[in-house]
Amino acid sequence: MYENILLPYDGSEGATEVLHHASEIAHWADATIQVLYVADTTRDSVTVVEGQTVDALAQEGEDIIEEAAKTLDTLGVSYETDVVQGNPAPTIVNYAERYDQDLVVMPTHGREGISRYLIGSVSEKVVRLSSVPVLTVRMQPDEELAFPYENILIPTDGSTAARYAADHLIEFAASLDATVHVLSVVEDTALGLDVRSTSAAKESEEAATDAVETVVSEAKSRGVTNTVRHIEHGTPVEEILDYIESNDVQVVGMGTTGGRGTNRILLGSVAEKTVRSAPVPVITVAEPE
Repeated sequence: MYENILLPYDGSEGATEVLHHASEIAHWADATIQVLYVADTTRDSVTVVEGQTVDALAQEGEDIIEEAAKTLDTLGVSYETDVVQGNPAPTIVNYAERYDQDLVVMPTHGREGISRYLIGSVSEKVVRLSSVPVLTVRMQPDEELAFPYENILIPTDGSTAARYAADHLIEFAASLDATVHVLSVVEDTALGLDVRSTSAAKESEEAATDAVETVVSEAKSRGVTNTVRHIEHGTPVEEILDYIESNDVQVVGMGTTGGRGTNRILLGSVAEKTVRSAPVPVITVAEPE
């Protein structure tokens, strides 16, 4: 289901680990990795000579990309390379769309040494902006990278964005013969003890159950033989993180929705917080506008 995988790359230790992980996915999918170095033209290193933008990072990028190519040669992965100049996040997003990439793989909140265009806010901007699914890897000491994924977690709130993302993740899970874990979290901490709150809690519970059953039913219809249903009460991000730890989850898949750009919300802000904090890769899938 992935023929072309875009990998923004800067050659640091964390990025190299992500390169290996992307290579495992590419091997499985028989995909081509497009290794991309973005020379950040918003940085102070940029100068202008006779009207032309000249950035020392572009030359550095050529060396870094060459090292990536050597690694990919040893891994036996089909790949192409490119060095471009631009504002990193929109450049990555536009590149993915222009060249028909099926998946973007990039680290977020990287270890020391990963350049700023690949960490924190830039990766999150790519998640917000991209119409192409994005797999983010939060390269921290507790990060777990394992492929093929055997347990895939799909949190859902029953929204159209969540259902659209679930369709993508179900196809992925079916291809991997993975177990699909479907989780819906009832946020009832703000409810009081009066009759109206009790009624609202019951409705929330029923909505969560319906959301889970919809995904499970679709998974079974697409050939996924192993599914797990789970309803929890609490704070969504905390419950998602607890579920990952307790159930040997290797990847989480979530939807994004809203207007294109920085106003796009990610299941409220749950997906964005999950991207920042999950100790496993997170795939975000944008609902078409």
